[in-house]
Amino acid sequence: MPIRILPDALIDQIAAGEVIERPASVVKELVENSLDAAAKRIEVDIEQGGVGLIRVRDDGHGIAAEELPVAICRHATSKLAELADLEAIATLGFRGEALPAIGSVSRLRLVSRPAGAEHGAEIGVEGGMVTPMRPAAHPPGTTIEVRNLFYNVPARRKFVRGATTEFGHIARLLERLALSRSDVSFRLRSGERVHLDAPASAQSAASEVADENRIARVLGRAFLDNALAVSHCAGPVRLAGWIGLPTASRAQSDQQYWFVNGRNVRDKLLMSAVRLGYRDVLYHGRHPAYVLHLWLDPRLVDVNAHPAKLEVRFRDSRQVHEFVLRAIERALAGTRPGQAAAAASAAPLLAGAGSPAPFPAGVLPLRENAPSAARNPWALAAAVREPRSAEQPAAPPAEAPPLGVALAQLHGIYILAQSRDGLILVDMHAAHERVLYEQLKAARTAGPPASQHLLEPLVLELKPYELEAVLEQRIAWEQAGFELDALGSARLALRRVPALLAGEQVVDIVRSVVQELGGEGGHHHLEEAADRFLGTLACRTAIHARRRLTLPEMDALLRQMEATERANQCNHGRPTWTRLTLRELDQLFLRGR
Repeated sequence: MPIRILPDALIDQIAAGEVIERPASVVKELVENSLDAAAKRIEVDIEQGGVGLIRVRDDGHGIAAEELPVAICRHATSKLAELADLEAIATLGFRGEALPAIGSVSRLRLVSRPAGAEHGAEIGVEGGMVTPMRPAAHPPGTTIEVRNLFYNVPARRKFVRGATTEFGHIARLLERLALSRSDVSFRLRSGERVHLDAPASAQSAASEVADENRIARVLGRAFLDNALAVSHCAGPVRLAGWIGLPTASRAQSDQQYWFVNGRNVRDKLLMSAVRLGYRDVLYHGRHPAYVLHLWLDPRLVDVNAHPAKLEVRFRDSRQVHEFVLRAIERALAGTRPGQAAAAASAAPLLAGAGSPAPFPAGVLPLRENAPSAARNPWALAAAVREPRSAEQPAAPPAEAPPLGVALAQLHGIYILAQSRDGLILVDMHAAHERVLYEQLKAARTAGPPASQHLLEPLVLELKPYELEAVLEQRIAWEQAGFELDALGSARLALRRVPALLAGEQVVDIVRSVVQELGGEGGHHHLEEAADRFLGTLACRTAIHARRRLTLPEMDALLRQMEATERANQCNHGRPTWTRLTLRELDQLFLRGR
């Protein structure tokens, strides 16, 4: 077949294939045009899942009659004038492809009237053929009707799903767009049924973040009841929005919304930053929920990187990734019992804290010295013995701490505590694991941790591949306070160990850490890999089930939890504590009925 220039009709349909994937693609392009036209009210009507009819009506600036024939031409736009404008795009649309692409695969009708014009004008396109323009009655704004989508492209029509499926895509798209602009009213109808009615919020007229009313209408009040507000700035970059608590994680990533300068995106870099921010508070296999808005200078982001404009490229992607990651970490740091109240009550416990001074090897604190465990979490792992039967739990003071006062230990696994409003149950291993983990991270930041030279090295027999993995992670081991060497191809010598392991079964702990880390895949984020090592070390070092604690030692752990960031979850994302209020207890026993 000889090389030849394709006819315009075929070129238009090829271009339409890049822009118009399904009915939801049409809705996206038209609604974004309405937003660019400063519309404050947008109505979308759908029939037959969008294949029969898509009608988008707005009250925006409108299009002058003399510009209508130009508006339906390829690469015709009012949003770009020169090459420099492409480097700082501040609008949602800019390519000038949407209307001609839609018109080439449907029957399109465009009616518009600018504010101040005596009447509106109408123009149509049927399968790429333009119909004559004529006057039309219309309020200020624009209405675009798209009928019989893909009627002239049977091959494309076959790939369109059923009406219910296609409408589902449209509904989810409108929800995303509604979350991007709370100052704009959105309404979505299918036939006579209204599926989304989101009136504009007066509170958000000057705000760029979805307000609580809009989020509650789109995602439900339960999202807000289990979410934290995020607001963080650094130079020209700002992040704001809502992130779900780790306890409100989901089985699917269906409630993750990212907006960059108001544009709805599904960007891998941003999603990765959030995932890393949740890395040690989220249970494996679960997904966080969030609605996040990122603003930065348009010159620092390229929105012309994807045919559907769903992905963006940042000029300094590493900085943006780090900025988002730290903002999420900072917000999640407050997920601890009592939050602000706990921080105030625990302030004396943190005086002089940093890297805690562990007990010397072989020295266990006496019972009367147990309060020192509140300052030293490592003491909890060493000070374990049968409590005296004479010990009585203290009554909760007038101003009880968030986790109350310890009453007893249940099956050597849970701590029962009495608070002012009910009963607290604490998983002691999960709680101690989080306390140790945060202490290890703080010690790593402060400098080399306290460690102890061994008179004779401890030698472990490992499998060759396990030893190789340990040597590859030598830096992480050294940062945790170890000094190690290889003795042959399957023996590891420990010459220095962290002081926190003094008196513990060091060999067993190290062996379990080696085995757990050896089974993991590679991690591309260095800090994530280092934290995973410390998390594993904390898990293996923390007190385990069936270990008996005295009441003062239990109280010390509770106070440590209140002073520890992210203490509501262990390193693996499991909850560390729960509460039963007096009202809930009364309901269990039918009191007051």
